Amino acid sequence: MSNDPPKVGFVSLGCPKALVDSERILTQLRVEGYVVSPSYDAADLVIVNTCGFIDSAVEESLEAIGEAVTENGRVIVTGCLGAKSQVIKQAYPQVLAVTGPQELAEVMEAVHRHLPRPHDPFLDLVPPQGIKLTPRHYAYLKISEGCNHRCSFCIIPSMRGRLVSRPVGLVMQEAESLVRAGVKELLVISQDTSAYGIDVKYRTGFWQGRPLRTRMGDLAGALGGLGVWVRLHYVYPYPHVDETIPLMQEGKILPYLDVPFQHASARILKAMKRPADSEDNLARIRAWRQICPSLTLRSTFIVGFPGETEDDFAMLLDFVSEAQLDRVGCFTYSAVDGASANSLPDPVAEEVKQERYARLMALQAGISAAKLKAKIGCTMTVLVDEIAADGTAIARSAADAPDVDGVVTVRGNRKLSAGEFVRVRITGAGEHDLWADTL
Repeated sequence: MSNDPPKVGFVSLGCPKALVDSERILTQLRVEGYVVSPSYDAADLVIVNTCGFIDSAVEESLEAIGEAVTENGRVIVTGCLGAKSQVIKQAYPQVLAVTGPQELAEVMEAVHRHLPRPHDPFLDLVPPQGIKLTPRHYAYLKISEGCNHRCSFCIIPSMRGRLVSRPVGLVMQEAESLVRAGVKELLVISQDTSAYGIDVKYRTGFWQGRPLRTRMGDLAGALGGLGVWVRLHYVYPYPHVDETIPLMQEGKILPYLDVPFQHASARILKAMKRPADSEDNLARIRAWRQICPSLTLRSTFIVGFPGETEDDFAMLLDFVSEAQLDRVGCFTYSAVDGASANSLPDPVAEEVKQERYARLMALQAGISAAKLKAKIGCTMTVLVDEIAADGTAIARSAADAPDVDGVVTVRGNRKLSAGEFVRVRITGAGEHDLWADTL
């Protein structure tokens, strides 16, 4: 019998919240002495962490499961699509086990059942910050699970449950551990970051012996004292978000907000069951920018929602034009199995969805290009993500979140390294990206 430690392959799909779940599973595997295999053929079994938010994500997840089954044969499935175990079992009845999202204990139980735990786990092989799938210099910090909203196009609450905020002391301990390990940027995520602490009535916790409320503004202030970039994602535009804007102006956290507005027509927002109003949002954006002129705003929108008329879409275009958002993502509406929006009347034809998508993105491309062009000649600090083969550095500014926003390509005589902050002067701009020279 071989004394080699058991090897587990891992496939991680989906959003940053799913990625954090993957990191926790990988960390526990390493704690218990398992080795993470880089290939199917070297693995004793494979875990696939799936996404199931929209149809294309379901298809991608099923394809990944199929590949793992074909290449390895011993597969455990977890994640959002795991909440629909019958879909997975029908497609691949040979999978060893299926669990839903956030079910670390259930995943590990399945691993133990099909690949017994090593008798002598080497705890010192696991770094204090756990196993991360992101580059060493940035990390996602998940502050809560679940969501209390019931948006008609979304089934995440049925998969991940109602909002459950992590204890603020534990969040800060994790953040400190990450910073000690060399992380230069913390990306705060949840399903609804603004709602952090609502479920526990903003209960006061403790960090370093000091009281700290379980509330987004208080948490942002504490994170801002760690000396790294702090970026807020998935922030609903509630009034108390205003409290974080002075922190941005003071340089304690990055002047960046990711706010999922989704639409601007009051009629469509009501059909979506979104907790927002476009006029209030425009007023709030103006107020935020008055306090912090350097604020970068990112948002996402859905076009082609059932019942969306040309007038509704025109309202959305007017909102985007008026709001002058820095970064915009857009999706055509996709019916998700189990979403209440599926039963709404007047579906929009696919060709109309695509045409509206193209019009919105063309409008935003012009806005983005003008905003980036205005930065030519400016100096700024960027964080290097990687060094390209030709020696140029691929970096990000305070206005750029990894994977979803643009990049700053840096040239110069200095030899740079990933994870390094560097001062640059902007020399060129496109629709989404910037070019710069080191100072």
